[in-house]
Amino acid sequence: MTASFGWGPAGAGAPAPAAPRAAPAPARLVLPSPNGSTIALEAAAGRATVVAAPLRHRTAVARRLAARGHGSAERPLGVVASGERRPDGSLRPAPADVLGAGAVLAALRAAGPHILTPEATAAATPWDATEDPAAALRGCDSGRELYAYGCPQDGEVAAAIDSSATVPVLVDGAFQEAP
Repeated sequence: MTASFGWGPAGAGAPAPAAPRAAPAPARLVLPSPNGSTIALEAAAGRATVVAAPLRHRTAVARRLAARGHGSAERPLGVVASGERRPDGSLRPAPADVLGAGAVLAALRAAGPHILTPEATAAATPWDATEDPAAALRGCDSGRELYAYGCPQDGEVAAAIDSSATVPVLVDGAFQEAP
């Protein structure tokens, strides 16, 4: 599994996460994270099952993974906090992505009798230790950028923890709702 956690401003020409709320409801809408999308496609090319797990879907994703035995010695999984790319192409790690990865791992631990590896436990620790995740996300670089660009609603949409029961699975290059 790869997890991509979009938090920063949408790319040039891309709709911001809050913008669709004012438009008529489409049958399906995906707002990709460019770096997360690249990582997801690369993982899928290597025959991995790829599930997107933003904060909005974290518990639904964790329950589905746990129900299928993922996160065990027999069915290991990887969680990737993808970050984004700076205009010069260098990696821009994002605390929001670290919190998101930890949120999914904490939800997986809560969903069943999973023993997290030391690495997974370390990744879940920032989530477990954050008293107000929405405030932490607003305060990180990406969150401040959203406010500076006049898009504070986008941060609120991204920080809507467990607001969706959808489990997005990558199938043939596109995320689809898991059955």
